[in-house]
Amino acid sequence: MARSKSATLTEAELRIMNVLWDKGPATVHEVLQSLPPKPNLAYNSVLTIIRILETKGYVKHVKDKRAHIYMPRIDREDATRFEVRHLVSRFFGNSHERLLLNILEESSIDAEELARVRELLERSK
Repeated sequence: MARSKSATLTEAELRIMNVLWDKGPATVHEVLQSLPPKPNLAYNSVLTIIRILETKGYVKHVKDKRAHIYMPRIDREDATRFEVRHLVSRFFGNSHERLLLNILEESSIDAEELARVRELLERSK
């Protein structure tokens, strides 16, 4: 059975989007050169992932002579918001409060992060 396509980003898609967000418009070869060495991806794998991103609406391309130049259609902040909304919907029953409580109950949150959260809450009153 074929896996259903996800509207959210896979790890491989996110690595490629990070390159495009940081670098700007790039060819497949330029994206490949900008990716971290591990895990090592082949040119065809990067091309396939970019085409999937294009189908999902995250990336568009323009033709420059023989090369395709790929660029983000969605900025990092909008993608982050979409991913958080998806997470809240999927795991927390559309409750932002349940998400925040889960984060605050996490023992690994440090005092500095907690202070920033308190400050943001105070400013939002």
